[in-house]
Amino acid sequence: MRLAGGHVAVRRIWMVQLRSRAGTPRLVCTHCTPHAAPLGAASARSAALAHLACHARTDVLPGHLRICQCRERGCSWHPRHRGCAGPVLLALTRDHSGRTWRLADACAACAAATSLTAIVPDTVLGPRRPRPSSCPPAPTPVKPRSASEEPLRVREMLTYLATALPRFTSPGARLLALQCALRADTHGRLRVPHGLLRAMRLRGHTELWQELAQAHWLHLPDLKSAPVQVQLRDVTLLDHVPGRRTRCHAAHWALHPAPLAAPATAPPAVRLTALVLAAHTSAHDRRGVDLDVLARLCGHSPQQTGELLDRLVAGRTLSAWHHQRDTDEVHWQPASHHQRLLGSAKNSAH
Repeated sequence: MRLAGGHVAVRRIWMVQLRSRAGTPRLVCTHCTPHAAPLGAASARSAALAHLACHARTDVLPGHLRICQCRERGCSWHPRHRGCAGPVLLALTRDHSGRTWRLADACAACAAATSLTAIVPDTVLGPRRPRPSSCPPAPTPVKPRSASEEPLRVREMLTYLATALPRFTSPGARLLALQCALRADTHGRLRVPHGLLRAMRLRGHTELWQELAQAHWLHLPDLKSAPVQVQLRDVTLLDHVPGRRTRCHAAHWALHPAPLAAPATAPPAVRLTALVLAAHTSAHDRRGVDLDVLARLCGHSPQQTGELLDRLVAGRTLSAWHHQRDTDEVHWQPASHHQRLLGSAKNSAH
């Protein structure tokens, strides 16, 4: 990670605010917009995030020149921690009111220590939709690699949902939102068959749809229709580079994220925790994630993490896990095939 150097530091911080005037939301960009632009109420948040992504696409800087902007400001964005560490990443932060959004370069340690913050993967910055007129044109995106990327796509979408949804959105609502986001077409529309809801053990849970509607993430659908016709309100997710087919493959993988798939009968909190761990198991067999990141993606407090991981061990999805306190990372070991068979037999007996 580069913290400083002999060159002039390049400022890579962008901020937008949603302000209301005469009952109409307006977007104010501290970086480029001279006047507040009126927005539709349903698209205000999406426009704010899309505008920030536009700046990040345009103001490209080589990795070796990027520095931790949080450190440059005395690490005032978060409580004290052990110091800057890790690669410089793009961190998206919103305030508690949800009306001010900041996108900035920050090291992994500072980003993890900042509340209401999610990491924006590079692949999310590829243009897919028309940009705000105040934003300069973006460069042509690099074609995604052809290797199997289901865990990566799921991880990106979970990161997006960690920012787009309220912090303590329930695990069941997050699982439902993940499937909707990955299966939606370019207009934010999709059909959710009742068979999919049954497979997820979410059919009949109308409170989950209401929770996502109250978060202004989708329009409350007619749940009596078959299939359920869904219209998403937040179009920011459509900025993802992969097409719908690639995202649908990721949605299918998320239903059975082998070898860390929790039993279908497990509570949503346990299944979501297993999915987050599976999405963070790299091709190089790395099995570790910051405790705060794990808690944020799962929608629970760090204090609940240990209990959920213990339940994954008891259900023989994991054989063991460990919290490395000096780095605040959680590491885990997937259960062996024999252990999973024993776990399946135990669940069937119950």
